[in-house]
Amino acid sequence: MTKNQAVLSWVKEMTDMTKPDRIVWIDGSEEQLEALRAEACSTGEIVKLNQELLPGCYYHRTAVNDVARVEGRTFICTPTKEEAGPTNNWMAPDEMYDKLWKLYTGCMMGRTCYVLPYSMGPVGSPFAKYGIELTDSIYVVLNMNIMTRIGQKVLDAMGDDPGFIKGLHAKADLDEENRYIVHFPQDNTICSINSGYGGNVLLGKKCFALRIASYLGRNEGWMAEHMLILGIEYPDGDIKYITAAFPSACGKTNLAMLIPPEYLRKKGYKVWTVGDDIAWIRVGEDGRLYAVNPENGFFGVAPGTNAKSNPNALASTRKDTIFTNVVMTKEGGVWWEGLDKNPPHGVNNWKGEPWDPDDGSKGAHPNSRFTAPAVNCPCLSSEFENPKGVPISAIVFGGRRAKTAPLVYQARDWNHGVFVGSIMASETTAAASGAVGVVRRDPMAMLPFCGYNMGDYWQHWIDMGKKISQQPKIFNVNWFRLNENGKFMWPGFGDNMRVLLWILDRCAGKVDAVETEIGYVPKAEDIDLEGLDYTIEGDQKFDIDALKSILTVEKDWWKEDLESIKAFYGKFDPKKIPQELWDELAKLEKNLA
Repeated sequence: MTKNQAVLSWVKEMTDMTKPDRIVWIDGSEEQLEALRAEACSTGEIVKLNQELLPGCYYHRTAVNDVARVEGRTFICTPTKEEAGPTNNWMAPDEMYDKLWKLYTGCMMGRTCYVLPYSMGPVGSPFAKYGIELTDSIYVVLNMNIMTRIGQKVLDAMGDDPGFIKGLHAKADLDEENRYIVHFPQDNTICSINSGYGGNVLLGKKCFALRIASYLGRNEGWMAEHMLILGIEYPDGDIKYITAAFPSACGKTNLAMLIPPEYLRKKGYKVWTVGDDIAWIRVGEDGRLYAVNPENGFFGVAPGTNAKSNPNALASTRKDTIFTNVVMTKEGGVWWEGLDKNPPHGVNNWKGEPWDPDDGSKGAHPNSRFTAPAVNCPCLSSEFENPKGVPISAIVFGGRRAKTAPLVYQARDWNHGVFVGSIMASETTAAASGAVGVVRRDPMAMLPFCGYNMGDYWQHWIDMGKKISQQPKIFNVNWFRLNENGKFMWPGFGDNMRVLLWILDRCAGKVDAVETEIGYVPKAEDIDLEGLDYTIEGDQKFDIDALKSILTVEKDWWKEDLESIKAFYGKFDPKKIPQELWDELAKLEKNLA
């Protein structure tokens, strides 16, 4: 399938060590994939679902001890600890290779090793990067077929280039104590062992597309970000694109597939999904930023996905989807908590144990997943395959804050925007007592995914700003302000589009704003509330006064937050944090005083 000597010699070296019984090269043909599905069904690795209900769909259960990404077992192995930084687990490369090679030796005996060539980004695109994943799991091959572009066309595009990303995955014994997900940025290498869960074994996803790609982007002058990409189409047909970063549990996928409220739909507004999770961003010839989604599918959390919260995501799962750790119904369909209010009876839970939905236990694992082809999404952008990407007008950061952050504010300039991204946070709330819980900083939503020192990562953002002659404006949103009774004050979901339209109006210079201590806040009358039918609780209808109350900057809360920001920055070598961010911190402190 290839004459690339770097590929051939690496595959030989790895298979000589892991000693599989067979080596199968994945060409991406439907015939080969269908044969693999049949083989996996015969061994029980996957189960074919009811093809009338869910054509092309399959079901899989992971081991009970292997259900999520394992941040504690995820390492960045650079020559020095400083290069990995204080927010990553680190081990010296030689020491880690020694540890891993012992675990890999002979671990595929009695198994088949699949050689999987794949592309992140459309094959042949200027954005595209190529990888080879070796795996002993058909489940991995079938998921990577949905999440990436695979097969012979990738090898053809690679040609003789030795600069591919090497990925070695082995289920081994699924031993938690010897589970490792390891990145060697200097070697373009990813190693995963003793896991079968998607986030740890679909090596194109977070491992390559964020951890390794963030390092490549820094060296090559582009950005790999944990961001959705969406397009907003105006009634006149003009489309503007936004990227946005949110920590987990902040509605990222729902925003990526947003359905405009009826009032705006009737006017002719539409939303188009380019990506729900990862954006690779480059400076275009015209000095603007352009973004592509390097993935080809959605690896979504099932629980909570339903016809109200995200109808487009649900529609994406109707065919050719792999469901992991959900409930399988008697009819050969699927169910999870939050899908509807009719849990199936007389079925097994995600562990395969008899389950009674009335006893209070969960049928689906809270991190159960669907792997669905992007092409299934009803609102998929026509620019999804555009090799040059889409031009970005605005970058949005967000978090879950009960009091501190207003509904939306705009950074004063690029460097201030980088500061806003660097202090991104979410907090847990103890609703019963009204007490605010722990603030977790997650800069740019990249804390678990940055492949090198986060101080250097912020410097890369600052440096990128100097290369962009037409900079997008940077904003922060918070859909989660609570009132004194612990109730959400903003309706969220489709109505978030009203805020996005204000953001784009600001980018176009169509509306003014009020300068505050933290940045520019909207004038309440510039956010369109027409057709908004939302009551906060009981009979308190959402109106312009309610809007004004969530656009306020509460200085006392911000002063408290200032101490939390300083404590977070204190984790880093002060010299690693760009001077521009120290200046912004000092400016914030001065403004609040």
